[in-house]
Amino acid sequence: MSVISCRDVTRKYGKFTALDRVNLDVRPGRIVGLVGPNGAGKTTLLKGILGLGRCEGALSVLGLDPHGDRNELMQRVCYIADVAVMPGWMKVCDAVDFVSGVHPRFDRDKAMGYLAKTEILPKSKIKTLSKGMKTQLHLALVMAIEADLLVLDEPTLGLDILYRKAFYTDLLNEYFDEQRTILITTHQVEEVEHILTDLVFIRKGRIVLDAEMDQIGKVYTELMTKSESLEEARALGPIHEQEVFGRTVMLFRDVPRERLAPLGEVRTPGVADLFVALMKGESA
Repeated sequence: MSVISCRDVTRKYGKFTALDRVNLDVRPGRIVGLVGPNGAGKTTLLKGILGLGRCEGALSVLGLDPHGDRNELMQRVCYIADVAVMPGWMKVCDAVDFVSGVHPRFDRDKAMGYLAKTEILPKSKIKTLSKGMKTQLHLALVMAIEADLLVLDEPTLGLDILYRKAFYTDLLNEYFDEQRTILITTHQVEEVEHILTDLVFIRKGRIVLDAEMDQIGKVYTELMTKSESLEEARALGPIHEQEVFGRTVMLFRDVPRERLAPLGEVRTPGVADLFVALMKGESA
């Protein structure tokens, strides 16, 4: 059974279509990156998954209706938003006590273990914490919940690079296992591509890429073209072309590498380069 199943999921706001017949399946034990520019539909899709907005079409999460079965769903799903909102008058230790009292799957010791790796003091009031510390506290509270599905919406926004790297290391080593599924949206794709099992690009409310990471190199190829081979390479139908340091770089889909190799330097595109290419032009 899919953890998330979308069939022709559509969401309109008046004449504006935020989601346009989205079809998506997320299997258990996967780490999925959902990437798209501002206004692409990421937030609307997340709201649908979390039962915060109704959509047309068929949408199920962990076999449940996100809207109709939301109370049950929230016992099994955790969500980290891009902005952590917590009461400033509360102390850090009180926040831990509160979550421990309201969520049956919260592991207090695990939360305190995460906090011990930071400079946050248990007796500090939340309003005295920096933006980065508030995000660290939020992450510690949520990651200490034994959830079947963890939804991360720009989870490390406002954190310095050292903590961002530490967070993703903890996510892999201490949180993730084959029983859990993680859905991440982020603009910092270079930081997460090494942990992803699946990659989804959304553009103007439509899915333009849905692939396993180990399949991307078999489908997409980047070619830094020799100057004398430009026209021959263009004849093979690149889906994107750009100039980099005076060299022409082309992106191909479903063109054998052995056909491209004589024309220049062949390599597997990074997620950021692939994203830029597929977001440009209707050919994507």
